[in-house]
Amino acid sequence: MARAGGADREAGRLVIGRLMISRRGALALGFAAAAASPVRAQTPPRIVSVGSSLTEIVYALGAENLLAGVDSTSLFPAAARALPQVGYMRALSAEGVLALKPTLIMATTAAGPAATLDQLRSTGIEVLVLPDHYDYDSVIGKIAAVGKVTGKAAEAEAMIARGRTEMQALAARLAAATSTPRVLFLLSMGGGAPQAAGRDTAADGIIRLAGGINAIDGYSGYRPLTPESVIASRADFVLVTRQTVEAMGGIEAILDQPALRRTPAGRNGKVLQFDTLLLLGFGPRTPQAATELAAALHPEIARAR
Repeated sequence: MARAGGADREAGRLVIGRLMISRRGALALGFAAAAASPVRAQTPPRIVSVGSSLTEIVYALGAENLLAGVDSTSLFPAAARALPQVGYMRALSAEGVLALKPTLIMATTAAGPAATLDQLRSTGIEVLVLPDHYDYDSVIGKIAAVGKVTGKAAEAEAMIARGRTEMQALAARLAAATSTPRVLFLLSMGGGAPQAAGRDTAADGIIRLAGGINAIDGYSGYRPLTPESVIASRADFVLVTRQTVEAMGGIEAILDQPALRRTPAGRNGKVLQFDTLLLLGFGPRTPQAATELAAALHPEIARAR
């Protein structure tokens, strides 16, 4: 009887061992099958980009194939102009955006109206709104966020690293500057009083990054200036866009303004012109814009390069 019981126990151990081996084999086969099976690709997003800086970042990262449409400020690079447009970023229509069947809408805090963005969210489409504070930290945040949603995080990190290096180099050169010039940015000068940039504007931000002082600090945003205010600005430089120069018929037409002639900038013919999106875009080219503007405002650091 004892011998029979021992035989039964031995048989039981053999059965359990076979079951364990079979289970291991099944698990091994399962892991092998999982490894051999292709990973199901995630459907790429269809992106509507609202804001020139965001569109420029998408192209700079090489993710432009994800764009279903852009807003009317997205003019750089030139290829962006061929994409379907959803209108001006501050006057969006939900119907126009939805017609492009996006799965993701990217915008900056300048986009609106708010009711339209809320309407788009109510459809279940993801709406990503990124802060735009007109400083370089804001640029870094936009690049990182766009890199994440487009699957270009590594490229975004590389772009951020290059930009930081350029901005650090600029800061080192500005430390040797011998002056802090006053800069008057004029957005429009045709048909009435010129529109000048105050605080909390892209112009104010780029002037500060380039080591200058905004000659207008009594208000936020853009407002028309009286001749007395132009004179009181005591501007050392007048900063305008190339588009404004073209609309005015040349720099001489700008300098011919009586009030401007009574500023140091007017007397010395110090008018600087830049491409609008390069200067005010606050996107991937901001280090370039700040460096070029700094060289114009501070000839001493330009010569030291």
